Amino acid sequence: MIGKLHIRLTFFCTFVSSIILVFMSLLCLSVSERKSWENYFSDFQINISMLVNHLENQTIISYTWLAQFCTDTQYEIDIRDNGSQLIFEDLTPNSLTKEHFMLAREKAKNDYGILEESLSVNHILSTYAEFKLTIQEEKYFGATALIPKNNGVLNIAVLYPLSGPSESILFQRLLFAAADTFGILLLFTFFWFFTWRMIQPLILSRQKQAEFIASASHELRSPLTVMLSSLSAMKQASQEEAAYFSATIEREGKRMGRLIEDMLTLSSTDSSHLAIHRTPVELDTLLLSAYEKFEPLVRKKSISIDITLPDEMVSPCLCDKERIEQVLSILLDNALSYTPPGGKITLSLKTSSDKFMLQVSDNGIGIPDTEKEAIFDRFYRCDKSHKDKSHFGLGLCIAQEIISIHKGKLYASDTPGGGATFTVILN
Repeated sequence: MIGKLHIRLTFFCTFVSSIILVFMSLLCLSVSERKSWENYFSDFQINISMLVNHLENQTIISYTWLAQFCTDTQYEIDIRDNGSQLIFEDLTPNSLTKEHFMLAREKAKNDYGILEESLSVNHILSTYAEFKLTIQEEKYFGATALIPKNNGVLNIAVLYPLSGPSESILFQRLLFAAADTFGILLLFTFFWFFTWRMIQPLILSRQKQAEFIASASHELRSPLTVMLSSLSAMKQASQEEAAYFSATIEREGKRMGRLIEDMLTLSSTDSSHLAIHRTPVELDTLLLSAYEKFEPLVRKKSISIDITLPDEMVSPCLCDKERIEQVLSILLDNALSYTPPGGKITLSLKTSSDKFMLQVSDNGIGIPDTEKEAIFDRFYRCDKSHKDKSHFGLGLCIAQEIISIHKGKLYASDTPGGGATFTVILN
């Protein structure tokens, strides 16, 4: 499934990016081609003006100049003096027929009014026009000019085959196509690795989900097995034994209920449905309540508990009172579970500017540096030999999620002299 998703994401991202790339390339190519044709036609107009000006100022047409002009520009020229065609052999290029020039003069006559008959004997100004035309599916730039000469008229027709510029533009198109193809290959390569990195959190999430389900199944199976065994034994047990098995079933049922409640809490945080209701909360009062709640349990295990509060008035903290109480209960329960008889647990509150620091310290077995981050993972137990069935390895994970929703921090550090200290920072 992940492999198919990777391939589909790669092709989808490449397809969308390629469409954008091709569209932009076509847009740029269109603008470039239009500008190129405008430049070609502008150059043609300049050359025609130069040709007309030269012929106006010459009494004799120079074959050498004309041959050089045709070689440089690749234009083909037909000149008629008072209706008689002037023959210039070996002009380069020389591929068009009289019909081509006739069609050019016809277009100039019909579209631009370039008529030899319209010039009077005393006419001294030249008349010419440049245009575009198509002859037998071939495109040309064309021009005709009427130049008064010695009581006569030079009738000049010029054609420029656009095969050369067309080949240049075709080459430009091929360059764009090659660049786009190479660009698409680069995009495919990029998105192949990019999408793979994008779905890494999904792969990790699926792995964690699978591990979570496996661990949850194991934890649920244990009390369920005990409950079923007790029910089976109750059928043949005496009244006194049945009471013992009934208490066992009740105890394991409550344990299973706590596990399910913890799992539902984590499910709410995963789906962003865990709601918090921020109200002004006096954290010193909250800490005192937690101290009073756990004091009997602590003394029952022969563990001492102290509380340290600021001397000055503590300003209220905007947070969810019930959720912060839940975090303190988790941290105190965790400390109580891992602190040996004769040990000590300390509750403290510190304030600085706009931050509040809650700490739960113990002098128990402590946490190795390599495991200080892992303890917030689900179903993780630092001490693998610890057999306290009231803990499933979900408490610290739940506390971390609650503090994260509050935009705060929860981390573990070493207690001076041994043990662990959990610090909660709230804004």
